[in-house]
Amino acid sequence: MKLEGKVVVVTGAGRGIGREIALTCGREGGRIALAARSVEALREVASEIELAGGEALAVETNVCNPDAVAALADQVLSQWGRVDVLVNNSGIGGPSAPLWEVRPEDWEEIFAVNVTGVYLCCQAILPSMIERRSGSIVNIGSITGKRPLLNRTPYAASKAALIGLTRTLALEAGPHQIRVNLVSPGFVAGERIDWVFEQQAISQGRDVGDVRADAEEMTPLKRLVSAADVARTVAFLASDESEGITGTYVNVTAGLVM
Repeated sequence: MKLEGKVVVVTGAGRGIGREIALTCGREGGRIALAARSVEALREVASEIELAGGEALAVETNVCNPDAVAALADQVLSQWGRVDVLVNNSGIGGPSAPLWEVRPEDWEEIFAVNVTGVYLCCQAILPSMIERRSGSIVNIGSITGKRPLLNRTPYAASKAALIGLTRTLALEAGPHQIRVNLVSPGFVAGERIDWVFEQQAISQGRDVGDVRADAEEMTPLKRLVSAADVARTVAFLASDESEGITGTYVNVTAGLVM
């Protein structure tokens, strides 16, 4: 198993991509610390991991709150003594509107979760990784940080920011034998992309089925990607199998972005 015995912290682990990452890393032998604001959802994921014979810890966490993030790090270190992998998956989609209609508070919220939350989690976890001279950080970006999508400026800007954060942190952390990489999912089948397609259909005056069909047709593989596609990539980057990879981003997009 790729992650046998490794301690893996996954933020936003209660649903969607984060849930799948947590379950996949658990199946690969990792001891999984699950972090999100909904502790009920985390407990359900933890139960699935434990029923499969794994170890899990559910920690209610608001990644925008420095004290909550520090408490997360303290609880994981108290439970297992170290953190081998940090997966910064927490994120929100934000509004779907032209930039001139976006409220300042909505802009600030999306950056607080999608960018500042990553900074806070890295800041809290890195000292223990530096002390051990070992660790892997995987940030979850988006193709929207690389190619434009109508009415998604705040989200696109927040995900583009993670590219710079990932590359620069990889340079800073590399001498301590800590790797930092980014996974950029494409159109991932699920509730969030369904909402995005609905908003795109409304703004363009089109049928949502046609918007979805166009999205699939744009990819060489003619399909959306799954949360499992993303999770398997994260597990690889979290593992020692990728020990020569840092400061890079991996597109999981069915070929939409190359």
